[in-house]
Amino acid sequence: MTERNPESGENVPSRQRRRFAGISSRAYEHPADRSALVALRKLSGFDTVFRTLSGLLPERSLRLLFLSDSVRVSDAQFVHLNDMLRDACYILDLEKVPPMYVSQDPQPTAMCIGLDEPIIVVTTGLVELLDEEEMRAVIGHEVGHALSGHAVYRTILLFLTNMALKVAWIPLGNVAIMAIVTALREWFRKSELSADRAGLLVGQDLRASMRGLMKIAGGNHLHEMNVDAFLAQADEYEKGGDLRDSVLKILNLLPRSHPFTTVRAAELKKWSETRDYQRIMDGHYPRREEDDGTSVTDSFRQSAAHYADAVRTSKDPLMKLVGDIAGGAGDLGGKLRDKFTGQGGGTAGKGGATGGSPGSARPDEPRDPEEPEPAGS
Repeated sequence: MTERNPESGENVPSRQRRRFAGISSRAYEHPADRSALVALRKLSGFDTVFRTLSGLLPERSLRLLFLSDSVRVSDAQFVHLNDMLRDACYILDLEKVPPMYVSQDPQPTAMCIGLDEPIIVVTTGLVELLDEEEMRAVIGHEVGHALSGHAVYRTILLFLTNMALKVAWIPLGNVAIMAIVTALREWFRKSELSADRAGLLVGQDLRASMRGLMKIAGGNHLHEMNVDAFLAQADEYEKGGDLRDSVLKILNLLPRSHPFTTVRAAELKKWSETRDYQRIMDGHYPRREEDDGTSVTDSFRQSAAHYADAVRTSKDPLMKLVGDIAGGAGDLGGKLRDKFTGQGGGTAGKGGATGGSPGSARPDEPRDPEEPEPAGS
């Protein structure tokens, strides 16, 4: 098999990539994604009961639709995509290669759906936008969804959400439904971060993953874009503005099923620099045979620790305020006023932010960074 060099445009021999035999999806799952999946997997018989109700879902209709109105990837059609799909399944040791279709759509998107078995769909917009290595990362992303069981559990939760919509007439029903939808979308966003990691494990080329995300954000103008500048946008987005901007960020994010593209790029780069990623690349990772022994409590504890660490290390004004509250910051009213109005400096009392001795640590001072959460999600 050959690959296209993104710089010279020439076909070059395919390079060898590390294979992760028997790898558990916990190896790359985001802590919040992992805790939800571990809990769902422990609900014995839940999938079986739900599959009994699968006749209520449009899955059969979708399969027929793609079969009749899209191009199925195979040894005869989109051969290069078929080779990449097989490679991705081989690298992540996914025994059954899921069907993949190319659908005519200018929007550059891909998805993994299905209950009985996952189906991968990529659009022509995506195929035409990305080069070989970038596309390899995207296919690895979707195979990661399949290995994690995201297609099944997403379908389950979407079904439950749709069922909840039918009782929206009940008093306060809309409030309850919005809580479900909000939680569902938060998990969706974390599952996308998990799949980005799977894409990196498959492609094993961080630059290609970064290029693909840049192109999804800014189109096929790679010569006009720069990875470092793109990542700087994510940093500016996180730490910029005041509390009003923090609230707007939340409102912008709530309706989305995917994290913002610059944030995805920054999160993936951060994970690629952790010891956990290096351990996977060195062959040390959780195995599927150990999945049954996974503790739900431990998974939730790791997820909670991740969110606590995210708040502590965040540069966002609102998250820093939450950290101040948790740290017992003094003159909270003044801090809240200053952050909302965008004024500089705090209004700490004479004895420091906590009213302690001058030598005591203040909650808003930098702390020593801790080791990242294990990537074995």
